[in-house]
Amino acid sequence: MTQVSYKKTVYACFVGYITQAIVNNFAPLLFLTFQSQYGVPLSDITFLITFNFAVQLTVDLLAAKFVDKIGYRTSALLAHIFAAAGLISMAFLPEICQNPFMGLMASVVIYAIGGGLLEVIVSPIVEACPTDNKEAAMSLLHSFYCWGHVGVVVISTLFFAVAGIENWKIMACIWALIPLCNTFAFMKVPLAPIVAEGEEGLSFKELVGSGMFWLMMLLMMCAGACEQAVSQWVSAFAEAGLSISKTAGDLAGTMMFAIMMGLSRVFYGKYGEKINLIRFMIFSGCLCLFSYLLISLSPWLLLSLAGCALCGLSVGILWPGTFSLGAANIKRGGTMMFAFFALAGDVGCGGGPTFVGKMTAIFADNMKMGILVACIFPVLLLIGLFGLKCKTVHKKEME
Repeated sequence: MTQVSYKKTVYACFVGYITQAIVNNFAPLLFLTFQSQYGVPLSDITFLITFNFAVQLTVDLLAAKFVDKIGYRTSALLAHIFAAAGLISMAFLPEICQNPFMGLMASVVIYAIGGGLLEVIVSPIVEACPTDNKEAAMSLLHSFYCWGHVGVVVISTLFFAVAGIENWKIMACIWALIPLCNTFAFMKVPLAPIVAEGEEGLSFKELVGSGMFWLMMLLMMCAGACEQAVSQWVSAFAEAGLSISKTAGDLAGTMMFAIMMGLSRVFYGKYGEKINLIRFMIFSGCLCLFSYLLISLSPWLLLSLAGCALCGLSVGILWPGTFSLGAANIKRGGTMMFAFFALAGDVGCGGGPTFVGKMTAIFADNMKMGILVACIFPVLLLIGLFGLKCKTVHKKEME
């Protein structure tokens, strides 16, 4: 009997995460262009980010119900079609609609549905593939979101410099080709069953009745908050402190953070089989806490920026690592578990930056104090990881 190879499946999933990076990070590069071209207030345009993640959160929640019913292949095809359609519609709907902002909002809804679906289905598809080291494969998978983010900023910036920002619609359609091509890949690649043959996934009642599930939900929420609390503010931090342009702030801040996070995930992807995941995550949590303290307490701005880079390096393993730990410790969790993990992670991604913003405002617009108070996120993460380590040790002793 010929053994099925899942290499192409994993590669398609890599491109799936690049697609998610495109739908999350392309539109923000055009906010000022939208403002000048369509006459929409910047406050309304920046709401598109919040709206994007709100739609993705809704999809995370609903996916727990419908993904198993329609199947992972159909879900993957729909995710990529929605992502491509949303990017293409962003180039045309604002022109067609009487209110251009409504056209932008409609486009965001379309590609956010694709982005939300991808977040729920891609990780379990890779987790189900019979790879030698699932934790390493998961870490490498999530690194492609980072490289996608870097690629979107660099390639789009170069395109705008050469062709002119007024031709941004062409770039939107070019980016849409990636999910469009990956749709054809997902038509053919083999998909392994998410829950082993002969077994049934846990029911909602069984899942929420598990203490391990809630511990993993805490870790996912803290992973999202630790990552985004700095990531979403680093560009503004660089701009304000160094008195540089937004473009330079994006390169000095956001790009540096994404590159370091990607390198961390690639490192674990390559050497993960030799490293204990829980210990590596505890070390990363400690490094994250140190980076927060360095950002907020250093009297030198360049050292604070170095802390931002260190933060990117430290948070790389947290999200994919928690996915892997959840799959290893909660058997038969299935689609519902991964959907709730994505939901908890997105709550952290939204809550972390909001918390920093609120604390910054309380301390008279002092962003360093906002990040100092946000040390609560890596502290909670470490408490959860030490609790998991104790549970794991106790379980081994009982066996």
